Amino acid sequence: MTRHFLSLMDLSADEFRQILARAAELKTIHKSGQVIKPLDGKTLAMVFDKSSTRTRVSFEAGMAHLGGSSMFLSPRDLQIGRGEPIEDTARVMSRMVDVIVMRTGEHSNVETFAANSQVPVINALTDMYHPCQLLADMQTYIEHRGDIRGKTVAWIGDGNNVCHSWMNAARQLEFNLVVAVPEGYEPDAQLLALCADHVSLTSDPAEAAKAADIVVTDTWASMGQEDEKAARMKAFAPYIVTRDTMAAAKPDAIFMHCLPAYRGSEVEAEVIDGPQSVVWDEAENRLHAQKALLEFLLTR
Repeated sequence: MTRHFLSLMDLSADEFRQILARAAELKTIHKSGQVIKPLDGKTLAMVFDKSSTRTRVSFEAGMAHLGGSSMFLSPRDLQIGRGEPIEDTARVMSRMVDVIVMRTGEHSNVETFAANSQVPVINALTDMYHPCQLLADMQTYIEHRGDIRGKTVAWIGDGNNVCHSWMNAARQLEFNLVVAVPEGYEPDAQLLALCADHVSLTSDPAEAAKAADIVVTDTWASMGQEDEKAARMKAFAPYIVTRDTMAAAKPDAIFMHCLPAYRGSEVEAEVIDGPQSVVWDEAENRLHAQKALLEFLLTR
């Protein structure tokens, strides 16, 4: 049966941990200079409606490291950009390539694509989830601090797609997530109910940060929300992650951000560029975690 990766919940908790362990192994292999080619002869297609730095580079480089090849396709490169149904594009492309990575707006788009694909489809970001980011985030925490089970994470900012994936990670890997958001920007209510055993909500960023093992944030205005920027900047002004925020967390707490980051908006420069920040390891680990995911989906 074809396995897709549209959210973290497409994995069992054991599979999630298996991929993280393999990501660490692949990172070690890569750093040693050893070359392995488990995906020799395999082809990856990337269908991206939105711009990308980390996701595109990490998937293209990762596929090359594993012996495969990749192609990047924007809407202007595809008939889907001229009105061809998603279903038809999926049926055709999945007869020609071995795995498809899709970055799009509505989550229903990637669900429709996957339902009509003969090969694995990976969600590279939708308005609901960004699961590939959480593979890298969990790998990063584990390599810096060990098992995340039972730890406390403070999410400070928008209840967005990355926040939703942190919520799923909390119930998969059994840690506690405190989400601090202003009124009107809460995460999806249905998902919040499903994650109630591991996720709590507050409007107080200081309360969320108290005794946290990780403090994490994201940009306040994501792609497609540019017209909301002024309102969002006003609503989120009290939610900037500062040195005082980090001081409220545990002494060995780490700071995470999926990037791109805007210093002086959601985070102070002194925090993201400071000693508690692991954002560059986090960004690099997109490469290794996604290699492990590709290997998992294509060699089973």
